[in-house]
Amino acid sequence: MSPDAAAETRKYGRSASLLTAAVGLAGLLTYLFFALLSHSLTGADYGAVVVIWSAVYITSSTFFRPIEQLLARALAELEQRPGEPQDRVLRVAGRVQLGLVALVLALALALRDPISDGLLESETALYALLLVALLGFGAAFFARGLLAGKRNVRGYAALVLLESAVRIVFALAIAIGVSDDPAVAAAGVAAAPIVSLIVLPFALRRAARAGAPGAGPVGPEGPEFTLSAGGTFAACVLVIMLGEQLLVNSGVLFVRAAEGAAEAGFMFNVLMLVRAPLVLFLAVAASLLPHLSKLRARGGPGDAEAFRGAVRQTLMVVGAFATAAMAGVLVAGPQVMELAFGGSYEYDRLGLAIVAGGLGFYLAASTLSQATLAQGQARRAAACWALCSGGFVLWNVVGFGGLEEVRQVEVGFSAAAALLCGLLYAVYRQPHARSEDTIEPGSPRDLEVGLATADEVA
Repeated sequence: MSPDAAAETRKYGRSASLLTAAVGLAGLLTYLFFALLSHSLTGADYGAVVVIWSAVYITSSTFFRPIEQLLARALAELEQRPGEPQDRVLRVAGRVQLGLVALVLALALALRDPISDGLLESETALYALLLVALLGFGAAFFARGLLAGKRNVRGYAALVLLESAVRIVFALAIAIGVSDDPAVAAAGVAAAPIVSLIVLPFALRRAARAGAPGAGPVGPEGPEFTLSAGGTFAACVLVIMLGEQLLVNSGVLFVRAAEGAAEAGFMFNVLMLVRAPLVLFLAVAASLLPHLSKLRARGGPGDAEAFRGAVRQTLMVVGAFATAAMAGVLVAGPQVMELAFGGSYEYDRLGLAIVAGGLGFYLAASTLSQATLAQGQARRAAACWALCSGGFVLWNVVGFGGLEEVRQVEVGFSAAAALLCGLLYAVYRQPHARSEDTIEPGSPRDLEVGLATADEVA
């Protein structure tokens, strides 16, 4: 491994550790936000805030995170392409993000009646705050991608932490009796991503003073970063994000439809075994994708070895974590779940173990997804996600297993995660297996396909 590649690997390890700590703390603050509200609001008012948060979080993660991935990939690669102007990348990414934000707002406006009347009980203020929150997260994910692509780890961590801290202020206002209006809590959800953007100019100014890489001179012969390429990239990642949501969140809906709300709550708690680690993995993904992208852009023998080593190192960490989770579940899984979520449900040790096994495959698949995206295989990665998430939905709709609904979801999730892991590993091991995937290094097609690389978080 070359000295530069070894230095990159050490930097990746430090970045992943810092971001994991920051995102973990942000997760605790988010938990505190909801804990304060649950003790301060009525059940109906608290439910309205949860609905807004869920709608905003799922929509933003699905539609806006692709731009974070695009910027993280493209800007990191530009460190090895000093002739390519960054402003072109930012313009293309900005146009794609504006298009996605416009699409989301158009859908929200078209569905105003079912959202406002069905979910928010005709609360006009809550509906307006939902729209503002979507706008805010559209900008915040762009900022995250910019900081990740420039590998400004401190700035990224500060942005995420400030966002969570701002929400706490609104929850505290309700907790101490300043207001009992759920719109105040919803205002916190809307304001947090907007206020967090104040980190961006300070982080970029500090990076400029430090002589951060990636701001090389504009060269006349740099390969063109086109809107078509950026749109293709975003579309591929959008498919991946939709697949992620189907695998991790749709199981609750299947159980709700078949067994009722009580069993859906049970299923939601069980799948928290996946959601909580996935939040931390998003921090790893924020540093893994630009790290791998830069190594691939260099193209040296030592860099190829460092690329494989980073993937192997991350998979080993994932494997160790999954093994520990499985051991914990087998030893005290039901007891821990009852302690965390109350004694309203009886948790099945076998079911928890099945989900814990699926967690290991899922996190490994997410790691391999980042690697294939860095190799320029976004279309193939998206196809893997679409196949496995679609199979999971079909498994639950048709009921092939003949199992009771909760077990059907548990087995289906783990099987889909294992299949996804295997398919993505095959793509990772043979990134140019098809003739149309073969790319000449440095060619315009190399950049175009490189733009089709997305993530993760999540």
